[in-house]
Amino acid sequence: MKNNKSILLVEDDSVDVMTLKRVFKKIKINNPLFICGNGEEALTWLEQNKEERPGLILLDLNMPRMNGLEFLNLLKKNEKFKVIPVVVLTTSADPYDRKESFRNNVAGYMLKSLNYSEFLNTIEFIKNYWRTSELSY
Repeated sequence: MKNNKSILLVEDDSVDVMTLKRVFKKIKINNPLFICGNGEEALTWLEQNKEERPGLILLDLNMPRMNGLEFLNLLKKNEKFKVIPVVVLTTSADPYDRKESFRNNVAGYMLKSLNYSEFLNTIEFIKNYWRTSELSY
């Protein structure tokens, strides 16, 4: 993807992580990928790896300890991290989740499909958007 910056995946489901890695390989996304299992872990990772600030965060919403909306709320209040683009990648079609995500300035809200080819298309869409966007910090 863009400038070979790293991608932070905040996802607690190991099958979804494995599927995403498979899709990345198939569509030739070679950016470094870092994985955190919940929002709390992701905030800690960001604080400990300030030099590795990712170019994109892919965020699940339904996670233990600190869910995606709680993470977003804290991330977007932090001056160091609020400019990092976040794409929510979730199974939640709940209008509240969507509204709260956009209220926290996400770059996109994408539904995760259980169908591999649909999931691949979703990630390809994110890849194309990220590649052509003017987002930079």
